Amino acid sequence: MSATPADLKFTPAGPDHYGSVLAPYACDPLATRGRFHKEPESGYRSCYQRDRDRIIHSSAFRRLKHKTQVFVYHEGDYYRTRLTHSLEVAQIARTVARALGLNEDLAEALALAHDFGHTPFGHAGEDALDAAMAPFGGFDHNAQTLRILTKLEERYPTFDGLNLTWETLEGVVKHNGPLTGHYAVSERALPAAIVEYVSDHDLELDSFASAEAQVAAISDDIAYNSHDIDDGLRAGLFDLGDLRELPLVGPAFAAVQAEYGEIDRPRFIHVGISQIIGAMVADVLTETRRRITESDVDSPEAVRALDHAVVGLSDEIAEADRAVKAFLYENMYRHHRVNRMTSKARRVVSAMFELLFDEPELLPTAWRARAQEKDEHGRARVIADYIAGMTDRYALELHRKLFDPEVV
Repeated sequence: MSATPADLKFTPAGPDHYGSVLAPYACDPLATRGRFHKEPESGYRSCYQRDRDRIIHSSAFRRLKHKTQVFVYHEGDYYRTRLTHSLEVAQIARTVARALGLNEDLAEALALAHDFGHTPFGHAGEDALDAAMAPFGGFDHNAQTLRILTKLEERYPTFDGLNLTWETLEGVVKHNGPLTGHYAVSERALPAAIVEYVSDHDLELDSFASAEAQVAAISDDIAYNSHDIDDGLRAGLFDLGDLRELPLVGPAFAAVQAEYGEIDRPRFIHVGISQIIGAMVADVLTETRRRITESDVDSPEAVRALDHAVVGLSDEIAEADRAVKAFLYENMYRHHRVNRMTSKARRVVSAMFELLFDEPELLPTAWRARAQEKDEHGRARVIADYIAGMTDRYALELHRKLFDPEVV
């Protein structure tokens, strides 16, 4: 007998098909608010597993392979890309979600999709595209992720986008906190793409997202800091001695030294980074359990109704995390080697946008058709979609074709 969706119900009273037990505040696949476009669900996968699988099979996911994290692709094969970063975030998110009794599949789906909207060349590319788009509503990578998931992926015959569940789309948009209302995380005006989408499909922007979305967000933070330290050390932007007084990081490497003494530098760095991640994950679990107990949440709706995030770091580790970010900002993101590349990246993105906006006939056929049927605002958004979807490699190659007379 084949399985039915009813067979897949996960409840706190018993194990799911992975053998784990979900907490009452976890998202239940059978209680999903569904998909914008009605579809029959799978008989052997929960709706969140299906979301994750659609994300992995998307073209946007594949493009993350050649989108930079800090270093541009041609600077070496070792350094992290958006793809490797997303996989590392997913690993941490799954660990945290399982330990807290949350829905592992939803947390993983959000971790894998969270960087879809990033431009080539990281934040430098986004800053340049945002500046170019300033007269047309600006550019925001989070809103761009929503556009990709709901509009730009063209894989299914009856709808645009991936038609993910409400909970996944909510988590993508609100993983850092509410976007409107008293607890809004930013005073910046809502991006047009989000305003447009929620007019048809309300994602309740004034409330916090699910605990799974919050787990994906904190996992991103943990992965980003620890792995940028790893890449920065291996690139020689700073050295181990520079980290000695840095909270969280210094003690982690000191513990490695005390336990293992003199070992090969690559092994030393790897174990030290592992210690940092382990310490931060342990802190998240302790602090989140404390918040859950204090707030007495007993459902996903109760999590959303709180006036604060239920998943987070303790005050002590959060302060250490801010110190790590400040160190990386000064010693890595503003290092002259990184600055030189980001300066080039801004010029590449700005020049391409200006040229393609003025001469949309230079766009590939399908993109040209979209751009030429729009007014100025619409044309600018089409060009932003085109550029934002580029990998570092494609952007550099296209820039050469557009501006170098000797390249055809």
